[in-house]
Amino acid sequence: MTTEEQLDRDLIVRAAALLRRGELVAFPTETVYGLGADASNPEALRKLYATKGRPADHPVIVHLANFEQVHLWAIDLPDFLSDLAEKFWPGPLTVVLRRSARVLDQVTGGQDTVALRIPAHPMALSLLREFGGGLAAPSANRFGRISPTRAEDVSREFADDVSLVLDGGACQVGIESTILDLSSSGIARILRPGMIQPAQIAQVAGIEIESKNAPPSKQIRVPGALASHYAPLTPLLLLDSSQLIGGIERLLSHSSVKVAVLAFQSSSAELGQVTWHQVDYDPDQYARELYFHLRRLDLLQANWIVVERPPADPAWNGIADRLQRAAKHDEASNSP
Repeated sequence: MTTEEQLDRDLIVRAAALLRRGELVAFPTETVYGLGADASNPEALRKLYATKGRPADHPVIVHLANFEQVHLWAIDLPDFLSDLAEKFWPGPLTVVLRRSARVLDQVTGGQDTVALRIPAHPMALSLLREFGGGLAAPSANRFGRISPTRAEDVSREFADDVSLVLDGGACQVGIESTILDLSSSGIARILRPGMIQPAQIAQVAGIEIESKNAPPSKQIRVPGALASHYAPLTPLLLLDSSQLIGGIERLLSHSSVKVAVLAFQSSSAELGQVTWHQVDYDPDQYARELYFHLRRLDLLQANWIVVERPPADPAWNGIADRLQRAAKHDEASNSP
C-alpha cells in the first residue's frame, strides 16, 4: 500500500467513526458531493436537516454499499430491480420503493416510500463499506442552493459545521441522479430527470416509463423537485438562443448593471459589462461542469447570470430541469 493509499484509508476509517458517533461527513459521489449522516440515527438526521436548513418533510436519499442492503430498507421489490441494479448500480440512478419498518420518518419525510441508490465514486463506496450501514446524504450545500462538485465548494459553504470533508476530486457526472419511482405495483415513473434516460431504463427493465405526473393525491415528495432549487445567489435568467443577445442588451440598458453569461454562442465584443463563458454542445461535459460554472459566476457578484437554454433533446432533460429550477425569471421577463 502506498503512502497516499494509506492516507485515504486512514481518512475513510476516521470518517466512518465520526458517522457512527452521529457526526456529519461530506463525501464525493459521481454526481455531486453529499452531506452524509447515519440514516438510522435520529439525532444525526436532526443535525443533518438543521445544518442544511432543509424542511423536515423533504426526504433524503439513502446511499448503500451493495444491492443486498436494499432488502433491509425496502419491501415489495419488483422482479426487474436486480436487472436495473446490474446495469446502473453503482451509478447515478435512485429508486423509490416502499419503505421497510426500520426506516425512520426523518429519512422519508413521513412518507411510506424510501429513496435508495449505490453511488459509483470509489471513495463513497469505500466509506459505505467501512461504515456498514446506510448514509442519508443530500447534496452538501445549503438547502435550495447550487450543489457542490468539488470539496472546496463544500468547505466554503459549511466551514466548521461539518466534521470532515473527504476530497475525491471533481465529480464526473455533475448533476444529481435520475429518480425512478417503483413504489406502485406495475408503474414506473421518473420523478427527477438525470443523465440516465427513461429509454435506457425501459430497455433494461422491459417496462414502460410513464410520462404523465401522478394525481396530486399520489405524488411523492423527492429531493430536488421543488419549483425553486439549485439556485445561485445571483438572479439567473434562462434565455432561448434567438433571444440571448437582445436579452443581455436589455439588462445592460440599466445603469451600472453587470452580467455573467454561460452560453453555447461565442461572445459579442459590442456588449459592455459582461463576463462571458462559452460551453460546448456536449451534454455529458455540460452536466459535469454546470454547477462549477454557476458557482464561479455567482462569485463575480454580477447583477444577473444569463444562461442560454439547452437543446430540447432527451439527453439534455436533466440539465434543463436543473436550470429551470435555478432560474428566477425566464425569457418572458421584461426587466431585471
